[in-house]
Amino acid sequence: MSSLTITTIQSNIFWEDKAANLKMFEEKILSINEPTEVVVLPEMFTTGFIQQPEHLAETMEGSTINWMKSISSEKNIILTGSIIIKENEQYFNRLIWMLPNGQMGIYDKRHLFSFGGESEYFTSGKKRLIASVKGWKINLQICYDLRFPCWARQEVKNKEPEYDILINVANWPEKRIHHWKTLLQARAIENLSYVIGVNRVAVDGNTILYNGNTAVIDPLGNYLYEKTIAEDIFTITLKKENLQHIRDRYHFLDDADKFQIIGESQY
Repeated sequence: MSSLTITTIQSNIFWEDKAANLKMFEEKILSINEPTEVVVLPEMFTTGFIQQPEHLAETMEGSTINWMKSISSEKNIILTGSIIIKENEQYFNRLIWMLPNGQMGIYDKRHLFSFGGESEYFTSGKKRLIASVKGWKINLQICYDLRFPCWARQEVKNKEPEYDILINVANWPEKRIHHWKTLLQARAIENLSYVIGVNRVAVDGNTILYNGNTAVIDPLGNYLYEKTIAEDIFTITLKKENLQHIRDRYHFLDDADKFQIIGESQY
């Protein structure tokens, strides 16, 4: 049974200032002294959550992708978080899963936050991304996706759950933080999966307050870590035998309804 060490970075984000954010996150990542294998940044970590992407969108050959390649290689880590990408004249809120060798996976946010105008400017993704690391399968999602349980629901084949960890990167505001906390726990409990939610803090350029509540939750819904208000860098090692013990004891997934998600998963 393998272990996996993951570091979360809860941080303020400089409003629409890519250079300042890349400098700040580089300093934070390079300051991590303990061994780690995956580092998770918030949603839209180079800009803050903006609705009009024209002046800040990048391509997949842009400076942030190159920065992620460089940092991932230098620290020998997988680096993930979402940025604004322009592709084929469309804009995507795209999570990048960057490997140390420069290879990457991508996930385009499926559920666009129409309440905040995101759906007016961005294109919705069609595929899930489930990454594989050291025998762990990781389902990667972005912010508002958390409200839609079908998109996170385990598909069990031959008694083998589809994933072991759900990671959600977010800009989730303080006024609805109770929803964030409740939904993180619900996704863990219903899927018998670890859940990691990484949020930002401080006030953005639209005067929206974020108070963090970045969390790591075990498959029974218990908090292993939570941080409110302050910036924080936290590293935790998850052990596969603990996950397997829970799944061996509680066979809830065996009784799940059969279903099919429209949209192909990527592995």
